[in-house]
Amino acid sequence: MDTGRSGQMDIGRSRYELTAVKPEQYPAGDLPEIALVGRSNVGKSSLINSLLNRKGLARVSSEPGKTRGINFYNVDDILYFVDLPGYGYAKVSKEEKASWAKMIETYLHTRRQLKLVIMLVDIRHSPTEDDKLMYRWILDRGIAHMVVATKADKIARGRIQGRLSEIRKTLGIKADASLTAYSSETGQGREQLWSELEKAVLEQTVNEQI
Repeated sequence: MDTGRSGQMDIGRSRYELTAVKPEQYPAGDLPEIALVGRSNVGKSSLINSLLNRKGLARVSSEPGKTRGINFYNVDDILYFVDLPGYGYAKVSKEEKASWAKMIETYLHTRRQLKLVIMLVDIRHSPTEDDKLMYRWILDRGIAHMVVATKADKIARGRIQGRLSEIRKTLGIKADASLTAYSSETGQGREQLWSELEKAVLEQTVNEQI
Protein backbone atom coordinates (compact mmCIF):
# COMPACT_ATOMS: atom_id res chain seq x y z
CA MET A 1 0.00 0.00 0.00
CA ASP A 2 1.49 3.30 -1.12
CA THR A 3 0.64 5.72 1.64
CA GLY A 4 3.86 7.59 2.20
CA ARG A 5 2.29 8.07 5.61
CA SER A 6 1.40 6.09 8.70
CA GLY A 7 -0.84 3.58 6.98
CA GLN A 8 -4.13 5.32 7.73
CA MET A 9 -4.89 5.97 4.08
CA ASP A 10 -3.72 4.88 0.66
CA ILE A 11 -2.86 8.06 -1.21
CA GLY A 12 -2.35 5.93 -4.31
CA ARG A 13 -6.14 5.72 -4.37
CA SER A 14 -6.57 9.41 -5.09
CA ARG A 15 -8.60 10.74 -7.96
CA TYR A 16 -10.05 13.90 -9.44
CA GLU A 17 -13.77 13.71 -8.78
CA LEU A 18 -15.50 16.80 -10.13
CA THR A 19 -15.47 20.56 -10.70
CA ALA A 20 -18.27 22.63 -9.17
CA VAL A 21 -19.31 26.26 -9.59
CA LYS A 22 -22.35 26.19 -7.27
CA PRO A 23 -23.29 24.31 -4.08
CA GLU A 24 -25.70 21.86 -5.69
CA GLN A 25 -22.76 20.51 -7.70
CA TYR A 26 -20.60 19.76 -4.64
CA PRO A 27 -20.00 16.05 -3.87
CA ALA A 28 -22.65 14.29 -1.84
CA GLY A 29 -21.76 12.55 1.40
CA ASP A 30 -19.98 13.52 4.58
CA LEU A 31 -16.27 13.08 3.83
CA PRO A 32 -14.17 15.79 5.52
CA GLU A 33 -12.78 18.43 3.20
CA ILE A 34 -9.50 20.36 3.23
CA ALA A 35 -9.73 23.51 1.13
CA LEU A 36 -6.76 25.29 -0.43
CA VAL A 37 -6.89 29.05 -0.92
CA GLY A 38 -4.31 31.49 -2.23
CA ARG A 39 -3.62 33.94 -4.98
CA SER A 40 -3.30 32.80 -8.57
CA ASN A 41 -0.17 30.80 -9.41
CA VAL A 42 0.86 30.34 -5.76
CA GLY A 43 1.06 26.58 -6.22
CA LYS A 44 -2.20 25.02 -4.98
CA SER A 45 -2.35 22.36 -7.69
CA SER A 46 1.35 21.59 -7.28
CA LEU A 47 0.87 21.18 -3.52
CA ILE A 48 -1.96 18.70 -4.05
CA ASN A 49 0.14 16.70 -6.53
CA SER A 50 3.10 16.72 -4.14
CA LEU A 51 1.08 15.63 -1.10
CA LEU A 52 -0.50 12.81 -3.08
CA ASN A 53 2.66 11.75 -4.96
CA ARG A 54 0.87 12.24 -8.26
CA LYS A 55 2.47 14.46 -10.88
CA GLY A 56 -0.56 15.12 -13.03
CA LEU A 57 -3.58 14.61 -10.76
CA ALA A 58 -4.25 18.32 -10.25
CA ARG A 59 -3.82 20.25 -13.46
CA VAL A 60 -0.93 22.72 -13.11
CA SER A 61 -0.82 25.71 -15.43
CA SER A 62 1.91 28.28 -15.94
CA GLU A 63 -0.85 30.77 -16.75
CA PRO A 64 -2.50 32.25 -13.64
CA GLY A 65 -6.26 32.29 -13.38
CA LYS A 66 -6.83 28.91 -15.03
CA THR A 67 -8.78 27.37 -12.14
CA ARG A 68 -12.25 28.66 -12.96
CA GLY A 69 -14.25 26.33 -10.70
CA ILE A 70 -13.84 24.44 -7.44
CA ASN A 71 -11.97 21.17 -8.04
CA PHE A 72 -12.57 18.23 -5.69
CA TYR A 73 -9.95 15.48 -5.30
CA ASN A 74 -10.97 12.29 -3.50
CA VAL A 75 -8.27 10.72 -1.32
CA ASP A 76 -8.94 7.02 -0.67
CA ASP A 77 -12.63 7.77 0.02
CA ILE A 78 -11.43 9.24 3.34
CA LEU A 79 -11.26 12.97 2.58
CA TYR A 80 -11.30 15.55 -0.19
CA PHE A 81 -8.72 18.13 -1.14
CA VAL A 82 -10.63 21.10 -2.53
CA ASP A 83 -8.79 23.46 -4.87
CA LEU A 84 -10.47 26.86 -4.88
CA PRO A 85 -9.94 29.43 -7.66
CA GLY A 86 -6.95 31.71 -7.12
CA TYR A 87 -7.56 35.34 -6.25
CA GLY A 88 -5.69 38.54 -7.11
CA TYR A 89 -5.18 37.84 -10.81
CA ALA A 90 -5.17 41.20 -12.59
CA LYS A 91 -5.88 40.10 -16.16
CA VAL A 92 -9.51 39.12 -15.72
CA SER A 93 -12.59 41.32 -15.75
CA LYS A 94 -14.12 42.78 -12.60
CA GLU A 95 -17.18 40.64 -13.27
CA GLU A 96 -15.11 37.47 -13.38
CA LYS A 97 -13.22 38.45 -10.23
CA ALA A 98 -16.52 39.05 -8.47
CA SER A 99 -17.81 35.68 -9.67
CA TRP A 100 -14.75 33.88 -8.33
CA ALA A 101 -14.94 35.75 -5.02
CA LYS A 102 -18.59 34.77 -4.59
CA MET A 103 -17.76 31.15 -5.47
CA ILE A 104 -14.98 31.02 -2.86
CA GLU A 105 -16.99 32.77 -0.16
CA THR A 106 -20.07 30.62 -0.73
CA TYR A 107 -18.05 27.44 -0.35
CA LEU A 108 -16.13 28.58 2.73
CA HIS A 109 -19.22 30.02 4.40
CA THR A 110 -21.71 27.21 3.78
CA ARG A 111 -19.85 23.92 3.40
CA ARG A 112 -20.35 21.94 6.60
CA GLN A 113 -17.92 19.21 5.45
CA LEU A 114 -15.11 21.77 5.48
CA LYS A 115 -12.75 20.87 8.33
CA LEU A 116 -9.63 22.86 7.48
CA VAL A 117 -8.40 25.65 5.20
CA ILE A 118 -4.81 25.66 3.95
CA MET A 119 -3.87 29.18 2.91
CA LEU A 120 -0.90 29.34 0.56
CA VAL A 121 1.49 32.25 0.21
CA ASP A 122 4.67 32.54 -1.85
CA ILE A 123 7.66 32.45 0.54
CA ARG A 124 9.63 34.77 -1.76
CA HIS A 125 7.25 37.70 -1.42
CA SER A 126 5.45 39.63 1.27
CA PRO A 127 1.75 38.73 1.54
CA THR A 128 -0.42 40.93 -0.67
CA GLU A 129 -3.42 42.99 0.39
CA ASP A 130 -5.60 40.19 -1.00
CA ASP A 131 -3.73 37.72 1.21
CA LYS A 132 -4.32 39.92 4.26
CA LEU A 133 -8.02 40.19 3.45
CA MET A 134 -8.35 36.43 3.01
CA TYR A 135 -6.53 35.68 6.26
CA ARG A 136 -8.67 38.16 8.20
CA TRP A 137 -11.79 36.62 6.66
CA ILE A 138 -10.69 33.15 7.79
CA LEU A 139 -9.92 34.42 11.31
CA ASP A 140 -13.19 36.34 11.58
CA ARG A 141 -15.18 33.21 10.79
CA GLY A 142 -13.20 31.02 13.15
CA ILE A 143 -12.34 28.45 10.47
CA ALA A 144 -9.63 25.93 11.41
CA HIS A 145 -6.65 26.74 9.22
CA MET A 146 -2.93 26.59 8.60
CA VAL A 147 -0.65 28.68 6.40
CA VAL A 148 1.84 27.14 3.97
CA ALA A 149 4.66 29.18 2.41
CA THR A 150 5.24 27.61 -1.00
CA LYS A 151 8.24 27.55 -3.37
CA ALA A 152 10.77 27.16 -0.54
CA ASP A 153 13.25 25.65 -3.01
CA LYS A 154 13.43 29.04 -4.78
CA ILE A 155 15.34 30.71 -1.92
CA ALA A 156 18.46 29.83 0.06
CA ARG A 157 17.82 27.63 3.08
CA GLY A 158 19.41 30.27 5.29
CA ARG A 159 16.68 32.74 4.35
CA ILE A 160 13.70 30.52 5.10
CA GLN A 161 13.22 31.33 8.79
CA GLY A 162 13.53 35.05 8.11
CA ARG A 163 10.91 34.87 5.37
CA LEU A 164 8.58 32.86 7.62
CA SER A 165 8.97 35.45 10.38
CA GLU A 166 8.13 38.26 7.94
CA ILE A 167 5.05 36.42 6.66
CA ARG A 168 3.89 35.67 10.20
CA LYS A 169 4.27 39.34 11.14
CA THR A 170 2.58 40.70 7.99
CA LEU A 171 -0.46 38.43 8.25
CA GLY A 172 -0.63 38.57 12.04
CA ILE A 173 -0.27 34.81 12.47
CA LYS A 174 -0.10 33.92 16.15
CA ALA A 175 3.10 32.32 17.45
CA ASP A 176 1.36 29.00 18.14
CA ALA A 177 -0.42 28.85 14.76
CA SER A 178 0.89 26.61 11.99
CA LEU A 179 3.17 28.12 9.31
CA THR A 180 5.11 25.64 7.18
CA ALA A 181 7.75 26.20 4.49
CA TYR A 182 7.00 23.88 1.57
CA SER A 183 8.52 22.89 -1.74
CA SER A 184 6.49 20.85 -4.20
CA GLU A 185 9.71 20.32 -6.18
CA THR A 186 11.82 18.78 -3.39
CA GLY A 187 9.16 17.61 -0.94
CA GLN A 188 10.47 19.87 1.80
CA GLY A 189 7.79 20.21 4.49
CA ARG A 190 5.71 17.30 3.15
CA GLU A 191 5.99 15.02 6.18
CA GLN A 192 5.38 17.88 8.58
CA LEU A 193 2.31 19.02 6.67
CA TRP A 194 0.84 15.52 6.43
CA SER A 195 1.35 15.06 10.15
CA GLU A 196 -0.50 18.29 10.87
CA LEU A 197 -3.26 17.45 8.40
CA GLU A 198 -3.86 14.05 9.98
CA LYS A 199 -3.99 15.60 13.42
CA ALA A 200 -6.28 18.44 12.38
CA VAL A 201 -8.69 16.51 10.17
CA LEU A 202 -8.63 12.78 10.79
CA GLU A 203 -8.56 12.96 14.58
CA GLN A 204 -11.23 15.67 14.52
CA THR A 205 -13.43 13.47 12.35
CA VAL A 206 -12.99 10.48 14.67
CA ASN A 207 -13.90 12.61 17.68
CA GLU A 208 -17.07 13.79 15.95
CA GLN A 209 -18.10 10.19 15.35
CA ILE A 210 -17.65 9.11 18.96
